[in-house]
Amino acid sequence: MAAHMGYSAAPSGLAAFFIRPRRPMDDRRKKLKFRAWRRGFREIDLILGNFADRHLATLTETQVDEFERLLDAPDQDVYAWITEQAPPPAEYDTQTLALIRAFRPEIIPRSDA
Repeated sequence: MAAHMGYSAAPSGLAAFFIRPRRPMDDRRKKLKFRAWRRGFREIDLILGNFADRHLATLTETQVDEFERLLDAPDQDVYAWITEQAPPPAEYDTQTLALIRAFRPEIIPRSDA
């Protein structure tokens, strides 16, 4: 019906440039996304959860491994590394940590929270 009215379901122009196709997430990424939102430290939940929502599906396997290692680290340490209040140990000073530091989420309360 949309095509009948002159509308197309496919994005065009700049919208097509900015919209990334969504890949279905595998079980591992789904579990990591769940863990990112439920750390128990609200500030980290918001940072890591929003990052996972936006980027987890497109991370490389190496980046997913790095993200998982961050989720295994203590909340207060991860927060200090992300906010650059403390330098991360070498094993956590990764490309993924740099991506998270550069990420500026639009903080919107989750509807399922």
